[in-house]
Amino acid sequence: MRIFYPLAAIILLLFAGALLFAQEGDSAASESQKVVPHFEKGSRLVFIGDSITDMKWGRNEKDRNHYLGHSFVFLLAGRIGVDQPESELEFFNRGISGNTVGDLRKRWQKDSIEMSPDLLTILIGTNDVGRGVSPDEFERDYRHILQQSRKENPELRLILMDPFVLRSGKLTNEDAWQKRRTATDELRKVVGKLAQEFDAVHIPLQAIFDEAATRTKPEDWIWDGVHPLPAGHELIAREWLKKVSERWSEVK
Repeated sequence: MRIFYPLAAIILLLFAGALLFAQEGDSAASESQKVVPHFEKGSRLVFIGDSITDMKWGRNEKDRNHYLGHSFVFLLAGRIGVDQPESELEFFNRGISGNTVGDLRKRWQKDSIEMSPDLLTILIGTNDVGRGVSPDEFERDYRHILQQSRKENPELRLILMDPFVLRSGKLTNEDAWQKRRTATDELRKVVGKLAQEFDAVHIPLQAIFDEAATRTKPEDWIWDGVHPLPAGHELIAREWLKKVSERWSEVK
């Protein structure tokens, strides 16, 4: 029996090409589909905490150039605003530099309850560590504000983010570093516990920054041990989008 090798080779090449084209088409289709957080149209997103959230130039809330500050809140508002303009979301930054969770409790009615958020993100704990607030006191005040918010709006979406620290800047001293990290870890346990109790999205930022510090030096992310540089804020924004999309998502 005669075998036409050139013809067989051509057939095989055509088959392989068709298969590769189909795979590339599937890959392109999958890349064109983007998983993003799902929001009801007109949702109000409030971010509250200390200086890490704050990052404002002045306190003029009417100044549209600076009212969101220059933290991860600003980055999220820009990215979501471009990707999901049809959602017509409202973003509010209620971070205040130097705040502890006790300070949040004092202003909770005005800066959280009366804001009527649909989604509330809390990042607090850095100043509690610095001022020696005990884990029990931290948990008491944190639970109180969460209970108040749930009572006001049982459907409120909550995102709780861990406090964090890296060995950089003034925290390169071994004793200072170990003390700060141990205290931060204790408060992180509280945040994780409360996130589970209140069915909140929990974002373990310490783990995120620890991993980042294995790729390049800690000072590239956080300049003084606690305050992120732009790349650090981008890390927070990316993790927020990832975790919120995992919980409430849609494909675009």
